[in-house]
Amino acid sequence: SGNPAPWNETMRPGDNKWTMTIWGRDIDSGMAKFGYQKTPHDEWDYAGVNVMMLSEQQDKTGKSRKLLTHPDRNGIVYTLDRTNGDLVSADKIDDTVNWVKQVDLKTGLPQRDPEYATRMDHKGRDICPSAMGYHNQGHDSYDPERKSFFMGINHICMDWEPFMLP
Repeated sequence: SGNPAPWNETMRPGDNKWTMTIWGRDIDSGMAKFGYQKTPHDEWDYAGVNVMMLSEQQDKTGKSRKLLTHPDRNGIVYTLDRTNGDLVSADKIDDTVNWVKQVDLKTGLPQRDPEYATRMDHKGRDICPSAMGYHNQGHDSYDPERKSFFMGINHICMDWEPFMLP
């Protein structure tokens, strides 16, 4: 699911559940099996509706897992177990991603850096990535022989100064 609105985060308190969410559904019933919210209370317009790549890979213990990998506009590449929604990894595309310090793999929550927030009393400078995202609507692929993902990225940061609208 996509991003919440309005973009001015001061005007919409809370996590804005179930925006910015990767959904897993039961193929037979269509019922939701899991939902993972990548950017609770998205204040940068990261949207997060881009490609979901499916693969089967071995985890650190050697067990084969069915995975879903999603490079998000927010600059994080998420990998979930697509059978149950468990968060396997959440890594920055590169070190310039600064709105978040890291993603807690136990809770799944991003640990934000307040310096790059968009609150009303603050002008955020050099927020990375920009609203365009480090990964937007490009075409990605997974090579199972090389066990490698290929994706295009943008390297654009932004300044953000919010204001209230009547």
